Amino acid sequence: MVIHDLIGIGFGPSNIALAIALDEKRRDGRRVDAMFIEKQAGFAWHKDMMLDQAHMQISFMKDLATLRNPTSRFTFINYLHEKKRLQDFINLKTFFPSRHEFNDYLGWAASQFEDACVYGEEVFEVLPEKEGHGGEVSLLRVRSRDGAGRVTERLARNLVVSIGGMPNIPDGFRALRNDPRVFHSSSYLRDMARLPDAARIAIVGAGQSAAEIFMDLQGRPHAPQVDLIMRARSIRPSDDSPFVNEVFNVEFTDYIYSQPENERAALIDEFGHTNYAVADLDLIQQIFKMFYEQKVRGEERMRFLRRHEIRGVHAAADGIQLTLHDQNTGHEDTLRYDAVVLATGYGREQHKALLTPLAPYLGDFSVDRHYRVGSTPDFHPAIFLQGACESSHGLSDTLLSVTSVRTGEIGNALLRAIPAGAPVAATAVNAANSPRHERQPVQA
Repeated sequence: MVIHDLIGIGFGPSNIALAIALDEKRRDGRRVDAMFIEKQAGFAWHKDMMLDQAHMQISFMKDLATLRNPTSRFTFINYLHEKKRLQDFINLKTFFPSRHEFNDYLGWAASQFEDACVYGEEVFEVLPEKEGHGGEVSLLRVRSRDGAGRVTERLARNLVVSIGGMPNIPDGFRALRNDPRVFHSSSYLRDMARLPDAARIAIVGAGQSAAEIFMDLQGRPHAPQVDLIMRARSIRPSDDSPFVNEVFNVEFTDYIYSQPENERAALIDEFGHTNYAVADLDLIQQIFKMFYEQKVRGEERMRFLRRHEIRGVHAAADGIQLTLHDQNTGHEDTLRYDAVVLATGYGREQHKALLTPLAPYLGDFSVDRHYRVGSTPDFHPAIFLQGACESSHGLSDTLLSVTSVRTGEIGNALLRAIPAGAPVAATAVNAANSPRHERQPVQA
């Protein structure tokens, strides 16, 4: 069975950037045998939010490589050069490419590591491998399942978990998880395609995704009636002014990590308006203009139900009924919708559930400055987290801002964790018919 130096769970932007960093270290003579496992059938980045006219909110300079190595062949600039669009992009005079183009860039980078990534398998369990009975943990057994239910097991000396966020479903909607009329913004395009005749649609949320979906529905040919529902008084603009934007600088990660826990929390709260429950100012202006033009025409197809709180949710045969409390007037009303889109953000705790079998060794899952999870002395594999360290490393952790630099740091820490001359075996094992109690410990 192969013993990989590293197995990466997920192959989105963070782990693609890590593959690039490791590839460039290999070119310097420092080889790491890395394998990545991705549950999607092929590379895709927020595919159900690839809306027409949507663009990036982060500069293309914060790509997979530039801040770590501006000479890398994996920069966005080199991608444009290879695609023969560099001069045309320059003439656009923008730092913010379309989301479609940046997705194409990410796919271009991912395609160069297809021999190091297995698609169509979802990792569902990571188990400790001990040396002998009751010995120390030297390896990790990573178990994944493909679409046909076949289970494959692989061994790794180290692990990096980069599984992104899980949709945050408000309490009142959790009982309707299996109702196709209620869905999260992360599956917007797919689930809306299943409801082509939806005439009344509610969007719950106050951030960028809610605003983008609102404008997308405004332009749909069948002209649905749409309510944008939020507790806030208004859609607030994200603050991307230069001094505030310094919180996404690489050196700010050092600063926030060096602070005591209460100071970290205060800083994240102070600058939360850069990323949470806010939208791009240009998009806000488009929405305001759309409302103004509705007034000119005397229409009210698109509505903004601000300061409204959802007090009740009920699934009926003819639609989803939301009981809304108007916090301005105190009035309460129940409205029926054919579809409800939850643009309610993401949670970042799924790694704890995935690593539950390792919990006795990992304590509270806190990480060091280089994103390595702390562990007991008898646990030797290094486990790194990407995109799950906001509370310790700052608001940039879940964004592209420091991804290229972070993966360089993880790569360096990984090289320190790999013993010199560690042997590599020959093949993965298909464990579809291998019950867990029949596994034998594997020696490194």
